[in-house]
This record gives sequence, structure tokens and C-alpha cells, in this order.
Amino acid sequence: MPMRVAIYARVSTDDKGQEPENQLRQLREWCGRMGYPIEREYVEHENGGKGVEYRKQLGAMFAGAARREFDLLLVWSLDRFSREGMATTVGHLQRLAAHGIAFRSFTEEHLSTENELVRNILLATLSSLAKLEREKISQRTKAGLERARAMGKVFGRPKFSDGDREKLRAALDGGNSWHSVSMATRIPYSTVKKHARALGYEPRRRAATAITAAKNPHGGDG
Repeated sequence: MPMRVAIYARVSTDDKGQEPENQLRQLREWCGRMGYPIEREYVEHENGGKGVEYRKQLGAMFAGAARREFDLLLVWSLDRFSREGMATTVGHLQRLAAHGIAFRSFTEEHLSTENELVRNILLATLSSLAKLEREKISQRTKAGLERARAMGKVFGRPKFSDGDREKLRAALDGGNSWHSVSMATRIPYSTVKKHARALGYEPRRRAATAITAAKNPHGGDG
């Protein structure tokens, strides 16, 4: 029984004047030579660096793969399929394999998973390359952070300076509530609370409590 084929063709919105017809024509001709029926064509006009949630045709293709509507996904080239980075692209190929769907790149004959043995070797190789890519990204990120620190850049929440402490003390000496102090000084309430207690200040009673006490000065049930 011939393999049922789904074609995925994509041109980026950044590729001015390009149309997917060149891809589609050659992919259709290949299916004709092989005697493979084309079950569906997914044609995308979107940047290949975007994820499935932004590429409707890619999402529809994966939904069709889950329903086993075709046996082979045929694309013009791997970068027409995905430009999301090696790790994500390998994840897409593994997702297809999990549904029993083979993958073939028309212009890259070595990127074919129709043969189970080749598929396992290819996915293992690409997974290793994806791991190396992640490690390189991590190393570049760490190097960038170290370089920024060496230049004096401070990361994380800024330290509570002596000036901040004096500003907080002055606001608290004015008899304001911690919430009012936080709003007036633009110091986060949790920071006001922490340092106010460290400075020996007690929170003011809520206004509602004071009003209740004023209405019922003798206590009791009223």
C-alpha cells in the first residue's frame, strides 16, 4: 500500500515576493513519481521561528498526524519546517515519530525517517546536537552575565541603602501607616514591613478598628 503524504510548505512573511508554489510544485512532482497519494497540503505564511501556537497550519498538521491521517510528512527543507532551534525542531520530529509518522526533507535526502533504523540513528544524532546547542546557549548566557558583573552591573532586587532606611524612618516618624508609607515612598510594602520591624516600629491599628472603638468607647455589646 503506498504511503499517504501530507505536504507542509512555508514562506516567511519577511520573504517579500516569495510564494510557496515553487516548493509545492516540486513536492507534488516527487509524490507523483513515487506513486504516493497526497492527502493534504498545509501551506503556511509565517515566520519559521515562531512556535506551533502562532503557526496554524503547523498545528493543524500535528493534529492530523495524531489522527494518523497520513503516513509521511514531506517538506522542502528542514528550515521550511522549523527555524525554532535544534532542540525544538528535534522535539517536532520526535512528536511525529511518536504518532508513527515518517518525515522527509526533499532537498536534504539524509533527513529522512522512513526507515526505522535510520530514523532512530537520525533522531539520536539530532538529539545530541540539540543538547550541544543548549549547552552552548547556557555557556554564552553565563559568560554574558559574568561580563556584565565585571563591568559593575548589579542583577536582582536593588539593595536597601542607608538613604532608603532614613527615608523610611522619616515617613514612619510621621505616624503614617505602613501601607501609606509604601505608597508615598514607592518602597514595596513587604520591604517597608521588614525594615519597619527591624527599626522597632509597630504597625498602626487599622482605621476600621479605630472607628469601631470611637463608636463604642465602653466596649461590651452596646
